Amino acid sequence: MIQSAKRLKTVQEYYFSKKLKEVRQLASEGNPIINMGIGSPDLQPPNTVIKAIQDSLTDVGAHKYQSYQGLPEFRSAVANFYKNKYNVIINPDSEILPLMGSKEGIMHISLAFLNQDDQVLIPNPGYPTYSSVTKLVGAKSVFYELDAANDWQPNFEELEKLDLTNVKLMWVNYPHMPTGTKALTKTYEQLIEFGKKHHIIIVNDNPYSFILNDTPKSILQIKGAKDIALELNSLSKSYNMAGWRVGKLIGSQHFLNEVLKVKTQMDSGMFYGIQKGAIKALELDNTWFKEQNKIYHSRQKLIFKIADILGCTYDKNTSGMFVWAKLPEGQESEKTVDNLLHNKHIFVAPGTIFGSQGEGYIRFSLCVPEEKIKEAITRF
Repeated sequence: MIQSAKRLKTVQEYYFSKKLKEVRQLASEGNPIINMGIGSPDLQPPNTVIKAIQDSLTDVGAHKYQSYQGLPEFRSAVANFYKNKYNVIINPDSEILPLMGSKEGIMHISLAFLNQDDQVLIPNPGYPTYSSVTKLVGAKSVFYELDAANDWQPNFEELEKLDLTNVKLMWVNYPHMPTGTKALTKTYEQLIEFGKKHHIIIVNDNPYSFILNDTPKSILQIKGAKDIALELNSLSKSYNMAGWRVGKLIGSQHFLNEVLKVKTQMDSGMFYGIQKGAIKALELDNTWFKEQNKIYHSRQKLIFKIADILGCTYDKNTSGMFVWAKLPEGQESEKTVDNLLHNKHIFVAPGTIFGSQGEGYIRFSLCVPEEKIKEAITRF
């Protein structure tokens, strides 16, 4: 029997991939499952965006291979977006790299900069892909703990106590997933100072900054950030385009050239029509976000009611498309999730899938129609 690669022994099937099989099985047996576990937007992209991709399909060259670096007008749209929304100046010719969703960027960056046994600072709790990709490339995860007492911000005193000799990358994610904690300018400043001091590349994963957030921030707003930092961003959450797989990596030409060496081995450019649709999305004004956030805010208030019923505590001043709720003392995350799934037919995510610091928490998604959330409330 042919053996799989040894690197696969370092990772397991993604939690949601495995758990959703169970959820689908329960649904196929006639159980009325309400899925509040996944952050996949259920709302439609802007109509103008859909029309832009439709209109592009008969353009000359629309179905050919595209440039690895994307259409010039796509890069210009990204640069204008960063200038208008974050007040960050980016060179569209050298400081933007389109991605098939920002998730692939995590792999590309890791392959570009990490050697075997290099170390990577990873938030706990945090997005599980940071650690799984680190394992796949043969590097080592060094988890830095985040907690509510410190507003889920990095504790730089504790970071300085670590042996940072072999640390090459640090993953940062603000607004934070899963907790929804907003970005702080002070934190970004400390991260840039920390990265420069220890020669660690700081990578900020920033897909949630316009969801329930009136003060979007970018780490690239900090003076000198491009010397040591990269930023991943995406249209998936902000514009309900998750399945389109449109992301971008922003940073200095030096860093992007290294990542491009990996990317050119992995794909043959983003589909022309998707780029045309993305351009139209990036050109929308803040009215789009305001209307979206009215819907998310209404859903959020209903989710708070479920959290109250369960005796949870939570922070109302968070952003992103989740509610991070602390369970009553003594209750375990995964047991609570299974109890809700099998007794109430409601699926939420256990905090433990985001790291050991997630024990005692559950995460609700706001990507659920209001009538479904109201139905879930009646089940209690």
